[in-house]
Amino acid sequence: MERLNKPIIMTAEMGKADFAWADGLRRRHFPPERNLVRAHITLFHHLPPQALDEIRSAVISLTSSLPKPEARLSGLIHLGRGVAYQLHAPELLSLRMELADRFAGLLVAQDQQTPRLHVTVQNKVIPGEAQRLLEELSDEFEPRPFAIHGIGLHYYLDGPWQDIGSWPFRGR
Repeated sequence: MERLNKPIIMTAEMGKADFAWADGLRRRHFPPERNLVRAHITLFHHLPPQALDEIRSAVISLTSSLPKPEARLSGLIHLGRGVAYQLHAPELLSLRMELADRFAGLLVAQDQQTPRLHVTVQNKVIPGEAQRLLEELSDEFEPRPFAIHGIGLHYYLDGPWQDIGSWPFRGR
């Protein structure tokens, strides 16, 4: 794969069924002209492309030794102009904090903060439309397990993403 001089995004990769569900909601509720990427859980928003080898090595090391982290959809988040499902995943958050420590000095301000893990299913709409969807999804929401199967890396191409690779959790 050609190396690009574009920021790297790191995501938690969902299980197939949960991805299909989340991406279906995203396609249904996100303005089509602005829906440039599939459903995702962002761990880091902007890692430097010059550190790709270090980043990839850290991901491979962790995913090869760690089991799939437990995760649950725990609620809905109102984003003002959109809606997301909140993810409760202490093991995934711990892994993300370990990576943040490894990447000290490489992180932009946004990635130095503890993230609020979530899956966005709607964004960039008028606030009233977001509020209506929040109410609709809240009426039917029940907390449930949510499968996390691996870690993915992607180049940010000023809107769309280009996949670099994905690595499954293989530990026991």
